[in-house]
Amino acid sequence: MIVKQILEAKGGDVATAAPSATIAHVVAMLAKRRIGAVVITGPDDRIVGIASERDVVRALDGEGPSVLDLPVSTIMTRTVATCSQEASIADLMRQMTEGKFRHLPVVVGSTLAGIISIGDVVKYRLSELEHETNTMRDYIATA
Repeated sequence: MIVKQILEAKGGDVATAAPSATIAHVVAMLAKRRIGAVVITGPDDRIVGIASERDVVRALDGEGPSVLDLPVSTIMTRTVATCSQEASIADLMRQMTEGKFRHLPVVVGSTLAGIISIGDVVKYRLSELEHETNTMRDYIATA
């Protein structure tokens, strides 16, 4: 399975915010949408960062609640790993494991096309394993 197939099933909707949005605004987006990360985009809609729940927690621990009034650009990860629609599940697992992150924006050219979370990867990997198991059972039953 490749990223394009996952996006076809889940859709390409991505929560985005401007670098000037407050951390409180991003926290509200995370909570309302029940997601773990928001992609930060510049005026040209290009990815300039990503802010995750982990980033918020670290900032709150270091600075206290007053950090919520700061722009998200102060806590976002600026070097954002991305993937293409042709990337495989194995590619995503390797990239997420090596980079120690749980969200991977999908880009086509320079356009944001979606986002894949570790939950998406696990869901589709389990689906593949279930299909393989059923195929093996069917084969054994007819042998």
